[in-house]
Amino acid sequence: MSLYGEGKGVDRDVTIIVPFYNPGPRFGSHLADIVDVLEASGTTFEVIAVSDGSPEDSQQVVAKFEAHGVRLITMASNGGKGSALRAGMADARGRYVGFIDADGDIPASLITGFIALTRADEPPDIILGSKRHPESQVVYPLLRHCYSWCYQLLIGVLFHLPVRDTQTGIKFVRRDVLAAVVPRMLEKRFAFDLELLVVARHLGFRNVVEAPVQIGERFTSTVSIHAVQGIVLDTLAIYYRLNILKYYDRPHEVVVAPITSIPPASPAPSSLATAPARSGSPETPLDIPS
Repeated sequence: MSLYGEGKGVDRDVTIIVPFYNPGPRFGSHLADIVDVLEASGTTFEVIAVSDGSPEDSQQVVAKFEAHGVRLITMASNGGKGSALRAGMADARGRYVGFIDADGDIPASLITGFIALTRADEPPDIILGSKRHPESQVVYPLLRHCYSWCYQLLIGVLFHLPVRDTQTGIKFVRRDVLAAVVPRMLEKRFAFDLELLVVARHLGFRNVVEAPVQIGERFTSTVSIHAVQGIVLDTLAIYYRLNILKYYDRPHEVVVAPITSIPPASPAPSSLATAPARSGSPETPLDIPS
């Protein structure tokens, strides 16, 4: 079976995936900030922007950054954040694969601290941004804060995860962790992050590091009752698969998802091309199911 990443070795320290659907007016400046931060980090990188069925005008924004190691994957239809992340992960070539929201509410400058954490003597399995980290600086509407607190309480009761925040939109995952975890996952929308953490812990990946975040006024994010109902139902489905069906213990076949186009990869910036490769992750393509 042909896989997205087939034939590609690991030739970057970091892949950053930016899934987007109608990302708003700050999308272009946010992409520029991501590139600037990565170029200043002294690491080799690529950025994969994944259009989750977004209109063409937002896709055209990505084309301006092709010379800076940014490439576009276009999904055939809107399948949800998790579906877009799967497409990007399957084509990723980094030893760590990170993702960050496209709307700019979470600043690109946070990537610097995440990269520093990947260079630890014992590289973390997963690095996740946490609004509840003691050093985080977060401005949130009261209603959204209430939703978040209640949801984390539910997660604590169901899964006993040793983390304080599962949903903040910036995470880094070591490549071998993704290779083990994602083929077992089913979520394609906003419970994707939770399922990733639950399955990783279930498989024995316990080196999870929470990093502080800075989030100012949120210009684009909204939470509807429908969205809340959806994520709660998806969360209960994860619990059912984990504890009743024992679904995550089973072997899982890899299936290819529909993508309309993947332009040729842009080379890494020449100033970073000679940066030393770091060891510790298998140099194999990722097998990511739809």
